[in-house]
Amino acid sequence: MPKKMLQGCRAIAEMVTLCRPKVVSAYPITPQTIIVEELAQIVANGDLSAEFVNVEGEHSAASLVLGASATGVRVFTATSSQGLLLMGEVVFNIAGMRLPVVMVNANRSVSAPLNIWNDQQDSMIMRDSGWIQFYAENNQEACDLILQAYRIAEDHRVMLPVMVCADGFVLPHAYENVDMPSQEDVDAFLPPFESMYRLDPDSPLTMGAFAEPDKYMETRYMIQRALEGAVPIIEDVARDFTKTFNRTSYGLFEEYRMDDAATVVVVLGSMAGTVKEVVDELRAQGQKVGLLRLITYRPLPVEALYRALSNAEDIVVMEKALSLGSSGPLATDLRAIFQSRPANPRISGFVIGLGGRDVTINDISDSISKAHQQVVETDFVALRDDMELEGINA
Repeated sequence: MPKKMLQGCRAIAEMVTLCRPKVVSAYPITPQTIIVEELAQIVANGDLSAEFVNVEGEHSAASLVLGASATGVRVFTATSSQGLLLMGEVVFNIAGMRLPVVMVNANRSVSAPLNIWNDQQDSMIMRDSGWIQFYAENNQEACDLILQAYRIAEDHRVMLPVMVCADGFVLPHAYENVDMPSQEDVDAFLPPFESMYRLDPDSPLTMGAFAEPDKYMETRYMIQRALEGAVPIIEDVARDFTKTFNRTSYGLFEEYRMDDAATVVVVLGSMAGTVKEVVDELRAQGQKVGLLRLITYRPLPVEALYRALSNAEDIVVMEKALSLGSSGPLATDLRAIFQSRPANPRISGFVIGLGGRDVTINDISDSISKAHQQVVETDFVALRDDMELEGINA
């Protein structure tokens, strides 16, 4: 596979092209815009046989891929931040109708105040929508996850949409060496989409119909079971990807220096690279620290996470998201995993990097030190000390 120096947005667009979607729906929003701009150029050049549809907003972009997917064709869209929130109604509908849509979300903070930089609050808001969610560390992984996303979403045992999350600006606007597979290899790994059900005038059916109380609950149950059943399928697809392309794909999560780790830092996305530097530095000082980088956040791989983390004394969760009025979503999930199980590690939660604030080596090291001293419920890392932080003027 040839290595190419590509901007993340271009790399994502090229991988989507290799997956041969038939319909691409687009509405621009920073920092996702260049992804669909590149796809528009690829379609205009005749390098992808697809309908590229410009729409008037993100709600329409999601609605269009919903409709196209319902007719039995492979589809793609991308968005960020407020755009994902505007899609919210349709995002739930896509999952409820069991349509294998694939979307890239270039993670960006949500308003107000307006901020165009990176955190992960936008996709976290949609964690309960029924979509599978993957979080990429770098552009290579973002591309690899797109290819796997189609394979997983279109598996007849799953038939659910997949959101590939890539930290905005940090990844989509960065240039990296990316291995791009050949079209032949992609075609062998990802067979043509064969829908289990589709809208067809010759064989009418209804999708997303009205469900009375005696039926609605069963639809949620079936989605829940499909998500739980997707965990081993995600692992199988990752193994097949590794075998086919001779490049490691971790599937559920990556473990870094975890063999004897007494303290494990748990993160999502691109800040894992900085955490690895801290882990190496602390290891050099004799501290038994490791990293677990969660890739598959929904479905939450409960049993696999328990096995991976049950020997830790301290779990330090660092996340670019906050459930306002509660705590970090990932920290809450991990605490729930251990609540009624034999292992009882101390779990501390740290909110870091909101609105694109730098995540530094010192911030990570200081957070680990705090967690060693006492359990931290929710700590905001690197708050400014020159602002009034109490009351309505915060």
